[in-house]
Amino acid sequence: MSKTVLGRFGNNQGHWVGDGFPVRSLFSYHSLGEHASPFLLLDYGGPHVFAPTMQRRGVGQHPHRGFETVTIVYDGEVEHRDSAGNGGVVGPGDVQWMTAAGGIIHEEYHSAGFAKAGGPFRMVQLWVNLPAKDKMAPAGYQGIVSADIPVVDLPAHTGKARIIAGELYGARGPARTFTPVNVWDVRLDPDAEFSLPLPEGHTTMLVVLSGHMTVNGTQPVGEAEVLLLSREGKNVKLHADGETTLLVLTGEPLGEPIVGHGPFVMNTEAEIHQAIDDFNKGRFERLPA
Repeated sequence: MSKTVLGRFGNNQGHWVGDGFPVRSLFSYHSLGEHASPFLLLDYGGPHVFAPTMQRRGVGQHPHRGFETVTIVYDGEVEHRDSAGNGGVVGPGDVQWMTAAGGIIHEEYHSAGFAKAGGPFRMVQLWVNLPAKDKMAPAGYQGIVSADIPVVDLPAHTGKARIIAGELYGARGPARTFTPVNVWDVRLDPDAEFSLPLPEGHTTMLVVLSGHMTVNGTQPVGEAEVLLLSREGKNVKLHADGETTLLVLTGEPLGEPIVGHGPFVMNTEAEIHQAIDDFNKGRFERLPA
């Protein structure tokens, strides 16, 4: 049984995060709520071409609590630093999986090398919710380089998939997750047509980053659009109308209340007030000078 399409979402209105990240929010828990669980939102950064500069472009210190951020870089470089002592440069093909959990402060800027050279920039940031029991866990960080992400061939040589988290065709991704989650970075060849296996009972989203495809024979979906699929069903039929890049996201729904305010996502209003109070009173670890 194939999963069915529940809705198609997109956003033509972009906004800037700091001065380094022109993004479009393709979906958010503000509108989808539990239907997207365990996923909270996805920002598609770019495509954009930056001119060379000596300026430090990006977004300065800001807090998070209650979830994880997953940054996937396609073009350009992002330099990360956080209050848990983690840092590094995330380049094309690399992934940064940051667990804010009980609280973290971080900053993200273009790397000095990319800023100086300029060029194309494209990335995705996905927010993954944490179950209530883990929302106050210690903060963590996984810097996953492209070489450590397994690549599998899709059936009948129709394309390739990088397995960032979860498992597909016997390959398991390197990301450690709190709940069952799949994040697959998929590239389809023109006219590719096959049935993609998907977990029964998982929230499932197909996020097209470039190109165009047809799902289950009738549903078109193009660049910067998201299809939300039913939790029932064990596969979906894909046809690439040209070379297409997409993210396949599946996850076990948490079935818990979602209450968010800016950079904090918890289960109750009281927990949000506590997060704001903790941050304002300096109870979050600070970034080293």
